Amino acid sequence: MAQVHERLTVASSCSAYTHMTIHAPKKILIVEDEADIAHLVKLYLEKDGFRTTIAATGSQGLTMIKTNRPDMVILDLMLPEMDGLEICKKIRMAPDTALLPVLMLTAKAEESDTIIGLELGADDYVTKPFSPKVLVTRVKALFRRLERTHDPKQTSYAYGSLMVDLSRHEVMVDGKEICLTAKEFGLLEQLLHHPGRVLTRDVLLNAVWGYDYYGTTRTVDVHIRRLKLKIPLLDEAIISVKSLGYKLSDQVPVK
Repeated sequence: MAQVHERLTVASSCSAYTHMTIHAPKKILIVEDEADIAHLVKLYLEKDGFRTTIAATGSQGLTMIKTNRPDMVILDLMLPEMDGLEICKKIRMAPDTALLPVLMLTAKAEESDTIIGLELGADDYVTKPFSPKVLVTRVKALFRRLERTHDPKQTSYAYGSLMVDLSRHEVMVDGKEICLTAKEFGLLEQLLHHPGRVLTRDVLLNAVWGYDYYGTTRTVDVHIRRLKLKIPLLDEAIISVKSLGYKLSDQVPVK
């Protein structure tokens, strides 16, 4: 833990950072039960222009996510009362927090749990011991990646040999047009818009069918199967996450 437990006197060196130009400072919730680590992370993030709050337990963190509406959560894997995996699962299952960025803190010995965390929808992870400067860099990189991914002006997507033109409502694979229904097209757009993110069935229903839809979540499963049949590339690319929903692999499967 030598890298993590750097003395707070190094704070003056933080001025060497390249500060982000942030019109409205991003709010980050740090869910970490080791106070020295939590406050060190808080110090470095605030020196770089972020606003931060700290939760020392899993249940407190979940409450603060609901009440404080952070822009990102830095989530320790091992927490009292409720562990990081359970919190991540609850974040992704709630429609109002399903797309909340999550960066996990894990120990190297918890590699299998780290994989589970990524499958549950964590956006990135940092292993302990870590350098606070590296953590800040990863936080900034994650914000930049998500801002690019969620560009509202985006009118097309490319995923391997799959090309989607939103303005023309056109889907092409290897130059051949694929006919999709409106709902299939909507599902595909959502998956392409959030690569690597777990989208719960409820989130997909709300986004594609609308909040006033009264059908069951099995509707999503049926349409996902149809998408995979029409576009074989998606058979391995769309990953089912047990008891949650689906995500599109951010790496195009190699045939």
